[in-house]
Amino acid sequence: MKVTVAGAAGGIGQPLSLLLKLNPYVSELSLFDIANAKGVAADLSHINTPAKVEGFTPESKDDKQAIINALKGSDLVIIPAGVPRKPGMTRADLFNINASIIRDLVKNIGNTCPNAAILIISNPVNSTVAIAAQVLKKLGVFNPRKLFGVTTLDVVRAETFLGELTNTNPQELKGKISVIGGHSGDTIVPLINNHSIQIPNDYKGFINRVQFGGDEVVKAKNGAGSATLSMAFAGYRFAEYVIDSLRGGPQPKGTPDSSYIYLPGLPGGDKLAEKLGVDFFALPVYLQNGEIKSFIDLDKLNLSKDEEELVKISLKGLKGSIQQGIDFVNASKL
Repeated sequence: MKVTVAGAAGGIGQPLSLLLKLNPYVSELSLFDIANAKGVAADLSHINTPAKVEGFTPESKDDKQAIINALKGSDLVIIPAGVPRKPGMTRADLFNINASIIRDLVKNIGNTCPNAAILIISNPVNSTVAIAAQVLKKLGVFNPRKLFGVTTLDVVRAETFLGELTNTNPQELKGKISVIGGHSGDTIVPLINNHSIQIPNDYKGFINRVQFGGDEVVKAKNGAGSATLSMAFAGYRFAEYVIDSLRGGPQPKGTPDSSYIYLPGLPGGDKLAEKLGVDFFALPVYLQNGEIKSFIDLDKLNLSKDEEELVKISLKGLKGSIQQGIDFVNASKL
């Protein structure tokens, strides 16, 4: 299958592309970026795995063909493109910078490979996924089953941090922790109360660290960037899930990873969207042939009272971010 990475020369894009090159089911790896994509592709092409790697970079600002050539025939498109978060910058601050990038990339996807599964990594995910959905709607090619906001880093952090607190191998926690809601600050809702795992003594501290773990990395890098390596790993983890579903692989053991999805149009999604008051929400998803087959509804997740309160807080933050993304596209010319 062909996988395209848009933003392949960046801090997330390069390690993500490396991981994809190692996947035995990727036959073509297409790398696009506004600079250095051909160099990254040349570097990766020396790795002794079967995937053919090709890089695409615009020759000028007016070159519209490079992205089209990169996308042609893609089964899966992953977008980590955009400007990283810097110290003192919130994900909301990134909006005006990254919104145009996502709009234009998704427009090209809709026109060139409308049947591809699309994974959005670019922040702020709470808004950028709404931008992508609105663009695809305007183009008349929107398939809500194939649009994914990648929130897997929240799950990876939850597994890691809980493992540290409970002296448990974090890999043993995969499939036992769900993280729902959104992908920034207190819109992130880790669920551990109703699983057969040890609850940490500092439960509130654990929740806060999962929600604001990105700040640790931004601070530690002293202004040199945000979470790139861990995000690349998390992005690949979800991409691998999509790739496995495309090749007809088995369903994951335990609870599947969550994704930030567009609820209306999915089985049971209209009812949940009406209940929550938002159209986008991260929930555990089951995939089939690269599409969302179903999601696990809130009532089946058996939330505790603490977790129900966290969801209420999450919804307050999500509403404004989602509307911001929709308004941006409605004010744009495609």
